Amino acid sequence: MSKTTLICFLLLLTTISATTPAYPTIPGTEETTATASDQHNLNPVRREVYGDGRIFDISHRYTTNMPSWGSDDGLGQFLSLPASMKNGSHANNSEMKLPCHTGTHVDAPGHVYDHYFDAGFDVDTLDLEVLNGPALVVDVPRDSNITAEVMKSLHIPKGVRRVIFKTLNTDRQLMFKRQFDTSYVGFTKDGAQWLVENTDIKMVGIDYLSVAAYSDLIPSHLVFLEGREIILVEGLKLDDIQPGIYSVHCLPLRLLGAEGSPIRCILIK
Repeated sequence: MSKTTLICFLLLLTTISATTPAYPTIPGTEETTATASDQHNLNPVRREVYGDGRIFDISHRYTTNMPSWGSDDGLGQFLSLPASMKNGSHANNSEMKLPCHTGTHVDAPGHVYDHYFDAGFDVDTLDLEVLNGPALVVDVPRDSNITAEVMKSLHIPKGVRRVIFKTLNTDRQLMFKRQFDTSYVGFTKDGAQWLVENTDIKMVGIDYLSVAAYSDLIPSHLVFLEGREIILVEGLKLDDIQPGIYSVHCLPLRLLGAEGSPIRCILIK
C-alpha cells in the first residue's frame, strides 16, 4: 500500500456521522424529525443531515442575524414580499437583496483582479468539475493562521484536488455570531503561495467569510486567484464534520457578470 493510499484510508476511518444539532444558537432552526403529527400540523422539517447520515449540508442557512462582511449588525433584512396572498395577490412572490459574498459563497477571479472582471471571468465561467468530486476535510492547528509552515504540517498528499480546511472559526462558532470578527483564521500570503506551488489543490474551502486572514486579505486572494485555476469556497458549515474523505458537491448560481455567488454545498460520505 502506497503512503498516499494509507493516509487516505486512515482518514476515511475517522469519518463518522453528525449527531449534534447544527444550529444550537439560532432559535427555530434546530434539527427536527418528521412525525405523523408534524405532517398533520404542517410543521416544516429543517435538516442538516440526509440519507441516513450520509449527506451533510455544509452551507449556512441565510438569516437576518448571520454575519456580513464589515457589519456589526449582521446581514439584516434581505427578503421582502411585495406580492402577498394575504394582501390579495394570487401567489406569494418574494424578492431577495444581499451581497454576493454573503454566507456560504464562492469567489471568481474578477473578485480581486479588475482586468479579469472586465474580461468576464465571473461565477458563470467557473469549472463545475473542480467544485464536484472527492474532497479531503482537514483539521487545521488551532493556534495559528494557515501559514506555509501550517500547510507543510498538514501533509496533504499530491493528487488531492479539493480540500476543506476546518479551523478555530468553527470552534468559535463565528458564522453564528452577528458581529463580523476580524480575528478569524485564514490563509496568510505565504500559506497561499505554498499551497499554489506545492500541491495540486484546485478547490479551497474554509469556515468563515474569507479564505484569507484579515491581515493578508488582498495579498492572499491575489495569490489564489491569479492563475484562474483555484476556486475559493467560503463560509462553510463544518460544525459536525469529522476530518476525512468525502464527495463534495457545490453549485453556484449562474450570475452573469458577478464575481461572487451564494453556493449550496453538500458532503457525501
